[in-house]
Amino acid sequence: MTANPNPNPATPLSRLLVANRGEIAVRVLRTARALGLDTVAVHSDPDATALHVREADAAVRLPGAAPADTYLRGDLVIAAALAAGADAVHPGYGFLSENAAFARAVQDAGLVWVGPPPEAIEAMASKTRAKKLMRAAGVPLLDPVDPLAATASDLPLLLKAAAGGGGRGMRVVRELEALEDELAAAAAEARSAFGDGEVFAEPYVERGRHVEVQVLADAHGTVWALGTRDCSLQRRHQKVVEEAPAPGLSEALRATLHEAAVAAARAVSYRGAGTVEFLVTADGRPYFLEMNTRLQVEHPVTEAVFGVDLVALQLRIAEGEPLPARPPQPFGHAVEARLYAEDPARDWRPQTGVLHTLDVPGGVRVDTGFAAGDTVGVHYDPLLAKVVAHAPTRAEAVRVLARALSRARVHGLTTNRELLVRSLRHPEFVAAHLDTGFYDRHLDALTAEAPDAAGGTALAALAAALAGTVPAPDAPLTARLGGWRNVPSQPQTRHYRTADGSSYEVAYRHTRQGPRPEGRDDVRVLGVSADRVVLEQDGVQRVFHVKQNSNRTEVYVDSPFGAHTLLPQPRFADPQDRTEPGSLLAPMPGTVVRVAEGLAPGVPVSAGQPLLWLEAMKMEHRILAPASGTLTALHAAPGHQVEVGALLAVVQEEPHA
Repeated sequence: MTANPNPNPATPLSRLLVANRGEIAVRVLRTARALGLDTVAVHSDPDATALHVREADAAVRLPGAAPADTYLRGDLVIAAALAAGADAVHPGYGFLSENAAFARAVQDAGLVWVGPPPEAIEAMASKTRAKKLMRAAGVPLLDPVDPLAATASDLPLLLKAAAGGGGRGMRVVRELEALEDELAAAAAEARSAFGDGEVFAEPYVERGRHVEVQVLADAHGTVWALGTRDCSLQRRHQKVVEEAPAPGLSEALRATLHEAAVAAARAVSYRGAGTVEFLVTADGRPYFLEMNTRLQVEHPVTEAVFGVDLVALQLRIAEGEPLPARPPQPFGHAVEARLYAEDPARDWRPQTGVLHTLDVPGGVRVDTGFAAGDTVGVHYDPLLAKVVAHAPTRAEAVRVLARALSRARVHGLTTNRELLVRSLRHPEFVAAHLDTGFYDRHLDALTAEAPDAAGGTALAALAAALAGTVPAPDAPLTARLGGWRNVPSQPQTRHYRTADGSSYEVAYRHTRQGPRPEGRDDVRVLGVSADRVVLEQDGVQRVFHVKQNSNRTEVYVDSPFGAHTLLPQPRFADPQDRTEPGSLLAPMPGTVVRVAEGLAPGVPVSAGQPLLWLEAMKMEHRILAPASGTLTALHAAPGHQVEVGALLAVVQEEPHA
């Protein structure tokens, strides 16, 4: 096969615009700067002060907030590149990264497109068309199933959007009577997310593994297969933990995957970085899933193992440079965990608000688009950071990553940090028994409250910290006038609750011997500073970090026992802080995308029944009936924008017999 002609032979770049946001924009900008390029960011109005804007040499506003009005407006992005004097555009991932029309428009504007040829993007854009191409190239495939003619023997089925990824428009169907409704729901979600409602079906492989191959191709006929990655730990068909190389594969299977990935790239005259994804069955048979014609979120694990910078290689390929004939040799093992602002115990509900602290111990790579004080908004993916550990062996890499996450301090938002730590330490993961059903089987256990969830010793540390701010009984009078209680014989108390509603009382006093937690004779306070408490218990000394945010709405205690967030409670409840029983409130800002068919006031509903669907931060969230009863009010309709706490509906619970 003839090599793909290079449209930009020996074209040195000087100024790069990154057509994206968040951690990928920051990551591309840093490599571009290291290569001596000037950099340009684009930003929506909510992102005006975002980290990727602060990292760039110049920035151009895209007026508006929603992605459709900003980062998905290719005409505005190209205008920004021309206005800023950029000569190249890097799309990152997501948004316009796999949009062939945008790639062509970039080239038509005289700019260098740091990505694959538009024709390759088009060829792989539809999963149904891509599978036909791959079949012709000899790449192994699952046989498609006509969903309109499916029988019980075809179950379970996986419904997938032909035009997209990221888990959107994807459904698992296990019962034939549910197929029609799930087809309609998948098509609606696909149409909303990608503007194309085409959905196809294929057999759903139970306990299959998601294994992918990183490819890199230049304009001179060289195609690299940079090893495998396992991305089987997924929530809602979106990856959570990834690693390279994929553990437990035979050398024959690795060779098959590499050959198939290279064949896929050559079949579409690929150029640049891309990923060929496979489903590997429990008995080791691989099947082509799709090709992502862009850089992947999980690319850092490949970079770590092969010692390369994939973004730098993308830029050099775009300049017309050839790749060496062979890729470098891999070394060791790398594992990446995606730290999200979300609550896994509550249907992976995304979180918004101010990130007060993001501090991950050294020894790991942290790719992030946020810094302390930044706001996680409602319009975009809630990914806070990717944390990557690289070590000579898998066991060591997993251990290093788990420890770094367990010691990380992340304040201001509920995150999946504890879930990640528990996942990395789970016996199945440690033993590399990986498949895409991991969270289906273990989510309840992984998100269960640990015994003594608030941490009794953590509360003692908080008490010591509070006592450390109270003047001693024999302090000068002027130092004590600010206290609300001046009876040294009585302890001071504060009340807190946790996110799950548990209540705790913290009692403390400042004695002549120093601060002391009340009722904790088993604990000795060795030291108290502004945000650090040293306690000794049972002869073991431990350090606790205690931080109260500036508006005093949360207190954070981080220690070897884990992280605890405590919410200070007023002495008296606000009588206006009441909600009508049975009220369904919006758990986050978003858009109502669907309402259950036939739902109207007066209609009976069952506990747990989905009543409506809210789209927020690139995910759909079901709003469920809190109890069996009658719907008495409905305040939402498709297309409505709602704020957090907005009243969506009211269900009057049926009386108990």
